Amino acid sequence: MATTNDLKNGLVLNLDGDLWTVVEFQHVKPGKGGAFVRTTLKNVLSGKVVDRTFNAGTKVDTATVDKRTMQYLYLDGEDYVFMDLETYEQISVPGGTVGEASNFLLPEAEVIVATHEGAPLYIELPTSVILEVTYTEPGLQGDRSTGGTKPATVETGATVNVPLFISTGEKIKVDTRDSRYLGRA
Repeated sequence: MATTNDLKNGLVLNLDGDLWTVVEFQHVKPGKGGAFVRTTLKNVLSGKVVDRTFNAGTKVDTATVDKRTMQYLYLDGEDYVFMDLETYEQISVPGGTVGEASNFLLPEAEVIVATHEGAPLYIELPTSVILEVTYTEPGLQGDRSTGGTKPATVETGATVNVPLFISTGEKIKVDTRDSRYLGRA
C-alpha cells in the first residue's frame, strides 16, 4: 500500500482488479478545498489510457511487477518461449501478450519480460534492432510520388518503409516503437 503522495511515473497500481501504470501525475492544491492528485493511467494488459483523480493522501494498492532480462528462444504454436538469463528457467508468453513486438523479435534476442505473480504482462524490446531486408522492389531513380521511400519486408516478416537506395539482402536499423527506418547497419 502507498499513498497518492508516493506516486511516480512507471509505478504499477492495482485498481479494481486491473493493473495500471502511472504515465503522468500532477499534485494540485486549489485555493479553496482540499488538495488532489490528477493522474493519467495506462492499463498494462489492454493499453487503454484513462484520467483519474485521487484526493491527496488516499491509499492506493501498488502491484509488484518483476522485470527480468530474458532471451527469446523459439515460437511454440501460439506461444513465445523465453529463457531467464540468470536462472536458465524457460517461460511461455502467449502471442496476444507479445503483440506487435513479434514484428521485431529474432531468435536469441534479449528483451525485458515483465511478470506479476508469475503471469507475463508484456515485453519490452530494445529501442532499435538490426534486421535483414528479405524482399524489396528495385527503387526507380526519380520516383518521388512516395516521398522517396518504398516498402521492404524484413526477416521477421514485418514491413518497413525504406529509402529507394536500399536493396534486398542489406541490413537496416529499425526503431521498434514506430517501425521507422533509422539507417543502414
